[in-house]
Amino acid sequence: MSTGESTGEPGARSGKPGRKRRAGRSSTPGGTRVEILKAAAAAFRKLGYHGATVEEIAAALHMKKGNLYYYFRNKEEILFACHQYSLDRLLAILDDIERSGVSPDQKLRRLISAFVHTILDELHGTALGLDLEALSPAHLRTVIVRRDRFDKGMREVLKEGIRSGAFVYADAKLLSFAILGAVNWIPRWYNPDGPSTSEEIAEKFADYLIGGLRKT
Repeated sequence: MSTGESTGEPGARSGKPGRKRRAGRSSTPGGTRVEILKAAAAAFRKLGYHGATVEEIAAALHMKKGNLYYYFRNKEEILFACHQYSLDRLLAILDDIERSGVSPDQKLRRLISAFVHTILDELHGTALGLDLEALSPAHLRTVIVRRDRFDKGMREVLKEGIRSGAFVYADAKLLSFAILGAVNWIPRWYNPDGPSTSEEIAEKFADYLIGGLRKT
């Protein structure tokens, strides 16, 4: 699975000569797609999707707005690409975990840690559950299908832990919602300049969330 370059670029398949260069670098400093996504995610986190403008995203990269449109047609396409980038990362990690032979609690710890790092480090605080209403219907359907794949994978890990006796008996669906909801809320209060690093937050959240599932 791709780790970030397959970020939903409908125009890349148009066959137009100029579009074929979208996956490469611009001569403008900071002109890669991933750098644009990170700058956009930071703006969305700070100002909200509707509050952040394309001009502000371009300015953060020392680009002109026209240069940014070389990579993305509009702001909604940037938001969709942010979701796709994060989901690429999470689903790749989920695939690795599903093939591993580690215990259910170790699998769950890796999933929680990966989720925290993805939303705090990869795209500077973008939350996968936020700003969905701003996506077009087609983009929204794509994101929901891929989010459901990650949710289903987490449920399977929880069910495995319940069956093995590692976790207390509970509704795996509700447990998954609780875990995903707790982690998805982190960008609402996380301060990169605060006392806790993303690594510390990932470890503490994994401790708290998994600790509550273990039999006493």
